[in-house]
Amino acid sequence: MNEVAFKPQAFEKAARILENLSEDAAEIYARGGLKALKEIPGIGESLAEKIEEFIKTGKIKYHAELKKKCPVDLEHLTAVEGVGPKSIKVLYKKLGVKNLADLEKAAKGGKVEKLPRFGPKIQENILRGIEFLKGGQGRLLLGFALPLARKIEKRLKELKGVSEAALAGSLRRRKETVGDFDILVVSKDPERVMDYFCSMPEVEKILAKGETRSSVRLHLGLDADLRVVRPESFGSALQYFTGSKDHNIKTRQIAQDKKLKLNEYGVFRREKRLAGETEKEVYAALGMEYIEPEMREDQGEIELSLKGKLPKLVELKDIKGDLQMHSTWSDGAYSIKEMALAAKKLGREYIAITDHAGHLHIAHALSPSDIKKQWQEIDKLNKDLKGIKILKGIEVDLDDFGRPELPEEILAKFDLVLGSIHSKLRMPKEEMTKRLVAAAKNPLVDILAHPTGRILGRREEMAMDLEEILKAAKESGTVLEINAYPERLDLNNQNIKKAKEAGVLLSIGTDAHSVPQLEYLELGVSEARRGWAEKKDIINTMSYKKLREFLKK
Repeated sequence: MNEVAFKPQAFEKAARILENLSEDAAEIYARGGLKALKEIPGIGESLAEKIEEFIKTGKIKYHAELKKKCPVDLEHLTAVEGVGPKSIKVLYKKLGVKNLADLEKAAKGGKVEKLPRFGPKIQENILRGIEFLKGGQGRLLLGFALPLARKIEKRLKELKGVSEAALAGSLRRRKETVGDFDILVVSKDPERVMDYFCSMPEVEKILAKGETRSSVRLHLGLDADLRVVRPESFGSALQYFTGSKDHNIKTRQIAQDKKLKLNEYGVFRREKRLAGETEKEVYAALGMEYIEPEMREDQGEIELSLKGKLPKLVELKDIKGDLQMHSTWSDGAYSIKEMALAAKKLGREYIAITDHAGHLHIAHALSPSDIKKQWQEIDKLNKDLKGIKILKGIEVDLDDFGRPELPEEILAKFDLVLGSIHSKLRMPKEEMTKRLVAAAKNPLVDILAHPTGRILGRREEMAMDLEEILKAAKESGTVLEINAYPERLDLNNQNIKKAKEAGVLLSIGTDAHSVPQLEYLELGVSEARRGWAEKKDIINTMSYKKLREFLKK
């Protein structure tokens, strides 16, 4: 930023502070003006004025001036995996690359590989990254979509004349990314509901407005559809609009085989309605056990339902603790004490502090001397705090051969060791498999963290033979993590299912870097449910005492 190193760091820090606030900055400003913004820790007068300007106008003049001076589209170019500011500078100077279209054209023309320190492999990765980005366009991460969807659902439920309101579609099935919002409402006053829905502050444009159905475009870029249905059809409409499409095709076929008709209005024999008011009675009318929304993907759940052999999925209330989070000791925004007290407030019995160790300098990886000091702090907190226990954990980088980048004598003293990969994610499949198998077999590694390395919408899974890794994990008792961070949700539902079938235990960790992110645990539970995981499959459903015993083994 004009060759002044501290400026981008200051803005990045401010962005993290604002992201991690428990209250929206606009609400703080509405309550106390510029003075209240300046009272936010880490926000000085200059930054507070820029935040005020953005709240008032939706723009920052300084930002607009910098964008005019910057000839390239940094936001979209840096979204391509492996393309950073230094690469962009070279690409612009040597090839005139200003945006994604320019980058794609240059890479497809073979020009990128000819640049110094690029080569064919990097060019290939850039093209793959661009294609991956294109595939995620028009979708929003579940973790970012769900809070707004719930806010809208709550407001509709509280609206006069509304007796029922529920989210449907991929949101209700808790898919990792969401293309739109589907909402169902039961009301005797549909006109009032439609007027309210179309005039919500989040609405950018009304796409269609009718007596029983309206569609709007929200400011965040997604469409939202609202349908008003009759009370006797609410269950069947919810089942129908929850989907998935493949699940619905199968259930309609079952209805036909039984000489019944299933649609959004109910289950019928000839003209007589047999069910429709609730989803449970809809499934029961088809001779089926009720199927949880997260399972409705036509992956064998229908066949198990007909036999009455569906798994009892894990629930958020089953989770006793959170097994990955970060503090100010590495790249977190809150102290260990603040994270512990916030977790206690959320009902957790224990947490694992798993700050970074290894070569990840950007995340302020801990040195051996830092680790000893942190242990002293945790020992003191465990004595002082009531109702919450803190495990001494670490997220340690794995080298090219799957070895943790900390001395064994230090690793052995941790309560919990997470092994993770943050570098050389594009190793050939055979080498990556060996790397992860070695880590799984290491008796000092308790959990493989975010095992496939994916970043939703930005980075594919690492090339690996998961079956081989699961086999090694089963033999050694190593646990695989379900990382609940919205951009990861790794393992995904199919891989969770494979781990469960292989008899490999799982953990859920928020990977929280701030207090508000501790609530991501729910996303991890949702992903576990999508992978058919039960309480017995997740180690942090254990009590603190039992978990300690398990980890010692």
